[in-house]
Amino acid sequence: MTESKRSGKKAREHGVLMGCVDYFIRTGKPVGSNTLKEAGFEELSSATIRNYFANLEKQGYLTQQHASGGRIPTATAYRIYAEEHKEDDNAEIKVDLGEETHEIATFLQESAEKLSDLTKCAVFLSAPRFDHDFVMDIKLVPLDIHRCLAVLITDFGVIQTELIRLDVKVTSFLLKKMEGYFHWRMTGHDKPENMSGEEEQTAQNLYNELMVRYIVGYSSFSDEDIYRTGFSKLLGYSDFHETTNLAHTLSLFENIQSLRLLLRETTKKNTLRFWIESDLYPFTHSTPDCSVITIPYTINQQPAGAVGIMGPMRIPYQQLFCYLRAFTSELSQMLTKSVYKFKISFRQPQEGKLYLQKEEHQMLGQSRLKLLEDKRS
Repeated sequence: MTESKRSGKKAREHGVLMGCVDYFIRTGKPVGSNTLKEAGFEELSSATIRNYFANLEKQGYLTQQHASGGRIPTATAYRIYAEEHKEDDNAEIKVDLGEETHEIATFLQESAEKLSDLTKCAVFLSAPRFDHDFVMDIKLVPLDIHRCLAVLITDFGVIQTELIRLDVKVTSFLLKKMEGYFHWRMTGHDKPENMSGEEEQTAQNLYNELMVRYIVGYSSFSDEDIYRTGFSKLLGYSDFHETTNLAHTLSLFENIQSLRLLLRETTKKNTLRFWIESDLYPFTHSTPDCSVITIPYTINQQPAGAVGIMGPMRIPYQQLFCYLRAFTSELSQMLTKSVYKFKISFRQPQEGKLYLQKEEHQMLGQSRLKLLEDKRS
């Protein structure tokens, strides 16, 4: 009988803790005993709830900003709450990511933005390298008298930027001519006729330089591609109105290698994961006051990458777990359909191994991408 009473008391105390966390997540307001009583705990007296609060505070699950104030969950309480709801799922939640497409990079970026809008969190995701891609267009942006930014746009929607220094004076007029030269080299149409010999030589050298850089990056794939978006969503949370909190979280979001490690671990484990506050310490030099939830996705039922969301510790874990499962289910289906429909292959990162297969040579030939100009022609 005594053991049963203890077990019942422990269960009620746990229920009070979960109710306190749930109320604080929904409102952002410290929780008092009367408030919790009116929020679904009518069977308990306010005095009993206060006793539970006191015990939970001693155990490190709750804290108070001042003696007469309500309770606030600690990171430990959030972990227990998240673990309790980790397996929750809602099959009725549907996410629409559009139709299958060969522009894989564009699709992934737009999908990440849709997830950010849905969850009101920052989003980051990892992806394998999708092969048989080729450069479709090159734009040049002047920076100063001798430097410009080259923007390479591929058939799959990948955007690659390269900082270029020219020996000649950079002008908008010259860059426009060189863009015309690039278009001719990639399509075989509309050869520019208003270029001097010096201008054409400069354009040829720049084209060769950009193509070499692209091919080197394309064939050498040692780390997953990372897509990020939605960091501004975090400004909507009062938790990040404190500049220090926002800076610590920003330092993690801007650290590509840290995000890559989080997502890589999730892909290997092939299961939904979460990290709260100090859990993230191995991935950053500071301890960000935030939470990260990650979940893997598949292509043809094989683990291909992972999706992560970042928000304050006070995020609706139960709801977000359901959103992420629905999102990755749709993402996996759409990527699988696109890969089959457009005959796209993909590969995971491999250090020290170059990739430039026969198919890639054919694709490069179709787009007239030449690494070096034939000096004899």
